[in-house]
Amino acid sequence: MSFQVGDKVETIDDVLAGVVQAVNGTTITIETNEGFPLTFEASELVKVSVDEISRELSNQKIYSALQEKEAAKKPKRTLEKTRKERVENVMEVDLHIHQLTKSSKGMSNYEMLELQTNTAKRQLEFAIRKRIPKVVFIHGVGAGVLREELEYLFRRYDNVKYYDANYQKYGLGATEVYIYQNPK
Repeated sequence: MSFQVGDKVETIDDVLAGVVQAVNGTTITIETNEGFPLTFEASELVKVSVDEISRELSNQKIYSALQEKEAAKKPKRTLEKTRKERVENVMEVDLHIHQLTKSSKGMSNYEMLELQTNTAKRQLEFAIRKRIPKVVFIHGVGAGVLREELEYLFRRYDNVKYYDANYQKYGLGATEVYIYQNPK
């Protein structure tokens, strides 16, 4: 097979393609698609027409487009909740003042704190009566006054253990309360 400078070629034994740069008898120098000059024997190369390359590219594009279309048809898998997350009943109580009253206008800081702590006490006693094992009190970060009042409230119960709630879900502004059902 005769090669000329400018012919598009591929190697037979390797996955290399390029353009003929020089012909010296049966030794042919090509520049690969990556830009490297390599030397081969004429028997190691095959001439590729431009039509074959463009057809291969279009077939490749069609195949990848079909793959994308098939992937779009498949339903996306959502992470299934663990057994613990499915079974666990957690009651959330948001103690932000705007959640507890329509307007806090005209209320003093003491009145707002009193409303929040009374709500927390009422919800905690409800959870104890209804045998709800966990309650998350969302109090926000702030200056920490409400948090201190809540901890004071929780310490008065023998069957209650409290700690910071899940940081990923609530950040720093929540306390989780575990209620023992059968205190000793």
